[in-house]
Amino acid sequence: MSDELGAALGLILKELRGSRGLSASALSELSGVSRTMVSRIENGDVQPTASLLGRLSAALGITLSELISRAEQGDRRLARSHEQPTWTDPDTGYVRRAVSPTSGGPIELVEVELPAGARVAFPVEAYVFTHHQIWVLDGALAFREGSVEHLLEAGDCLQLGPPEPCEFHNPGRSPCRYLVVIARRGA
Repeated sequence: MSDELGAALGLILKELRGSRGLSASALSELSGVSRTMVSRIENGDVQPTASLLGRLSAALGITLSELISRAEQGDRRLARSHEQPTWTDPDTGYVRRAVSPTSGGPIELVEVELPAGARVAFPVEAYVFTHHQIWVLDGALAFREGSVEHLLEAGDCLQLGPPEPCEFHNPGRSPCRYLVVIARRGA
Protein backbone atom coordinates (compact mmCIF):
# COMPACT_ATOMS: atom_id res chain seq x y z
CA MET A 1 0.00 0.00 0.00
CA SER A 2 1.32 3.44 -0.83
CA ASP A 3 1.87 6.01 1.91
CA GLU A 4 -0.73 8.12 0.13
CA LEU A 5 -3.36 5.36 0.31
CA GLY A 6 -2.46 4.66 3.96
CA ALA A 7 -2.99 8.33 4.82
CA ALA A 8 -6.27 8.40 2.83
CA LEU A 9 -7.53 5.27 4.64
CA GLY A 10 -6.77 6.95 7.96
CA LEU A 11 -8.66 10.10 6.98
CA ILE A 12 -11.67 8.11 5.72
CA LEU A 13 -11.78 6.04 8.93
CA LYS A 14 -11.65 9.20 11.03
CA GLU A 15 -14.38 10.81 8.89
CA LEU A 16 -16.64 7.73 9.09
CA ARG A 17 -16.09 7.42 12.83
CA GLY A 18 -16.98 11.08 13.30
CA SER A 19 -20.06 10.90 11.07
CA ARG A 20 -21.36 8.06 13.25
CA GLY A 21 -20.70 10.01 16.45
CA LEU A 22 -18.10 7.52 17.65
CA SER A 23 -15.03 8.34 19.70
CA ALA A 24 -11.82 6.45 18.97
CA SER A 25 -12.48 4.53 22.20
CA ALA A 26 -15.99 3.57 21.05
CA LEU A 27 -14.68 2.37 17.67
CA SER A 28 -11.99 0.44 19.51
CA GLU A 29 -14.62 -1.27 21.64
CA LEU A 30 -16.87 -2.09 18.66
CA SER A 31 -14.05 -3.43 16.50
CA GLY A 32 -11.78 -5.07 19.06
CA VAL A 33 -8.87 -2.99 17.71
CA SER A 34 -6.93 -1.14 20.41
CA ARG A 35 -7.56 2.58 20.77
CA THR A 36 -3.86 3.22 20.22
CA MET A 37 -3.94 1.30 16.93
CA VAL A 38 -7.11 3.13 15.81
CA SER A 39 -5.31 6.43 16.45
CA ARG A 40 -2.12 5.29 14.67
CA ILE A 41 -4.14 4.16 11.62
CA GLU A 42 -6.14 7.39 11.52
CA ASN A 43 -2.92 9.42 11.74
CA GLY A 44 -1.32 7.39 8.93
CA ASP A 45 1.45 6.18 11.25
CA VAL A 46 1.01 2.48 10.40
CA GLN A 47 -0.08 0.38 7.44
CA PRO A 48 -3.08 -1.60 8.72
CA THR A 49 -3.49 -5.27 7.88
CA ALA A 50 -6.50 -6.73 6.07
CA SER A 51 -7.71 -8.22 9.33
CA LEU A 52 -7.57 -4.87 11.14
CA LEU A 53 -9.29 -3.03 8.28
CA GLY A 54 -11.93 -5.77 8.11
CA ARG A 55 -12.68 -5.36 11.81
CA LEU A 56 -12.81 -1.56 11.59
CA SER A 57 -14.96 -1.45 8.45
CA ALA A 58 -17.38 -4.00 9.93
CA ALA A 59 -17.69 -1.92 13.10
CA LEU A 60 -18.52 1.09 10.90
CA GLY A 61 -21.12 -0.88 8.93
CA ILE A 62 -19.34 -0.88 5.56
CA THR A 63 -17.43 -3.44 3.54
CA LEU A 64 -13.65 -3.46 3.27
CA SER A 65 -14.07 -2.80 -0.47
CA GLU A 66 -16.13 0.29 0.22
CA LEU A 67 -13.56 1.59 2.69
CA ILE A 68 -10.71 1.14 0.20
CA SER A 69 -12.75 2.60 -2.65
CA ARG A 70 -13.56 5.71 -0.61
CA ALA A 71 -9.88 6.12 0.14
CA GLU A 72 -9.13 5.77 -3.58
CA GLN A 73 -11.84 8.36 -4.36
CA GLY A 74 -13.52 5.82 -6.64
CA ASP A 75 -16.98 6.75 -7.86
CA ARG A 76 -17.38 5.73 -11.48
CA ARG A 77 -19.42 3.40 -13.70
CA LEU A 78 -16.58 1.91 -15.75
CA ALA A 79 -13.51 0.43 -14.09
CA ARG A 80 -10.77 -0.23 -16.62
CA SER A 81 -8.38 -2.94 -15.49
CA HIS A 82 -5.45 -0.54 -15.06
CA GLU A 83 -7.63 1.83 -12.99
CA GLN A 84 -8.93 -0.74 -10.51
CA PRO A 85 -7.45 0.05 -7.11
CA THR A 86 -5.38 -2.63 -5.43
CA TRP A 87 -4.36 -2.89 -1.83
CA THR A 88 -1.70 -5.18 -0.39
CA ASP A 89 -1.90 -6.43 3.19
CA PRO A 90 1.48 -5.60 4.75
CA ASP A 91 1.22 -8.65 7.02
CA THR A 92 0.42 -11.45 4.55
CA GLY A 93 1.06 -10.04 1.07
CA TYR A 94 -2.62 -10.63 0.23
CA VAL A 95 -3.51 -8.44 -2.77
CA ARG A 96 -7.08 -7.17 -3.09
CA ARG A 97 -8.34 -5.60 -6.34
CA ALA A 98 -11.61 -3.64 -6.34
CA VAL A 99 -13.01 -4.85 -9.69
CA SER A 100 -16.37 -3.07 -9.41
CA PRO A 101 -16.56 0.49 -10.72
CA THR A 102 -17.89 1.75 -7.37
CA SER A 103 -18.12 0.25 -3.94
CA GLY A 104 -21.01 0.46 -1.55
CA GLY A 105 -23.56 -0.40 -4.23
CA PRO A 106 -25.83 -3.43 -4.09
CA ILE A 107 -23.09 -5.71 -5.53
CA GLU A 108 -19.29 -5.56 -5.30
CA LEU A 109 -16.71 -7.70 -7.08
CA VAL A 110 -13.31 -8.16 -5.46
CA GLU A 111 -10.43 -10.18 -6.88
CA VAL A 112 -7.93 -11.50 -4.34
CA GLU A 113 -4.53 -13.09 -4.73
CA LEU A 114 -3.54 -14.97 -1.60
CA PRO A 115 0.13 -16.00 -1.41
CA ALA A 116 1.10 -19.61 -0.72
CA GLY A 117 0.65 -20.46 2.97
CA ALA A 118 -1.03 -17.13 3.81
CA ARG A 119 -4.02 -16.85 6.14
CA VAL A 120 -6.42 -13.92 6.50
CA ALA A 121 -9.20 -13.97 9.09
CA PHE A 122 -12.26 -11.74 9.42
CA PRO A 123 -14.67 -11.47 12.36
CA VAL A 124 -18.36 -12.37 12.19
CA GLU A 125 -19.19 -8.64 12.07
CA ALA A 126 -17.67 -8.44 8.57
CA TYR A 127 -20.45 -10.73 7.29
CA VAL A 128 -23.52 -9.50 9.21
CA PHE A 129 -24.82 -7.02 6.62
CA THR A 130 -23.63 -8.75 3.45
CA HIS A 131 -23.97 -11.97 1.44
CA HIS A 132 -20.79 -13.47 -0.06
CA GLN A 133 -19.94 -15.93 -2.79
CA ILE A 134 -16.36 -17.04 -3.43
CA TRP A 135 -15.29 -18.29 -6.87
CA VAL A 136 -11.79 -19.76 -7.06
CA LEU A 137 -10.02 -18.77 -10.29
CA ASP A 138 -6.58 -20.38 -9.78
CA GLY A 139 -5.02 -22.57 -7.12
CA ALA A 140 -6.65 -23.95 -3.99
CA LEU A 141 -8.37 -22.23 -1.08
CA ALA A 142 -9.16 -23.65 2.35
CA PHE A 143 -12.00 -21.46 3.56
CA ARG A 144 -13.10 -21.79 7.19
CA GLU A 145 -16.62 -20.63 7.94
CA GLY A 146 -17.09 -20.91 11.70
CA SER A 147 -16.12 -24.50 12.50
CA VAL A 148 -16.61 -25.79 8.93
CA GLU A 149 -13.74 -25.88 6.45
CA HIS A 150 -14.41 -25.89 2.71
CA LEU A 151 -11.59 -27.01 0.41
CA LEU A 152 -12.08 -25.20 -2.90
CA GLU A 153 -10.24 -25.68 -6.18
CA ALA A 154 -10.20 -23.69 -9.42
CA GLY A 155 -13.76 -23.35 -10.76
CA ASP A 156 -15.45 -24.08 -7.41
CA CYS A 157 -17.92 -21.49 -6.09
CA LEU A 158 -19.11 -21.29 -2.47
CA GLN A 159 -22.07 -19.31 -1.18
CA LEU A 160 -21.52 -18.43 2.47
CA GLY A 161 -24.14 -19.39 5.01
CA PRO A 162 -25.25 -17.38 8.06
CA PRO A 163 -22.64 -14.92 9.39
CA GLU A 164 -19.67 -16.63 11.05
CA PRO A 165 -16.06 -15.67 11.70
CA CYS A 166 -14.16 -16.71 8.55
CA GLU A 167 -10.61 -17.47 7.51
CA PHE A 168 -9.10 -17.65 4.03
CA HIS A 169 -6.06 -19.96 3.82
CA ASN A 170 -3.94 -20.90 0.83
CA PRO A 171 -2.62 -24.40 1.59
CA GLY A 172 -0.83 -24.64 -1.76
CA ARG A 173 2.66 -23.81 -2.99
CA SER A 174 1.54 -21.19 -5.49
CA PRO A 175 -0.71 -18.15 -5.19
CA CYS A 176 -4.47 -18.65 -5.08
CA ARG A 177 -6.70 -16.22 -7.00
CA TYR A 178 -10.39 -15.93 -6.24
CA LEU A 179 -13.28 -13.59 -6.85
CA VAL A 180 -15.53 -12.50 -4.00
CA VAL A 181 -19.03 -11.33 -4.91
CA ILE A 182 -20.51 -9.22 -2.13
CA ALA A 183 -24.17 -8.20 -1.98
CA ARG A 184 -25.70 -6.13 0.78
CA ARG A 185 -28.37 -7.98 2.74
CA GLY A 186 -31.80 -6.79 1.67
CA ALA A 187 -30.40 -5.69 -1.72
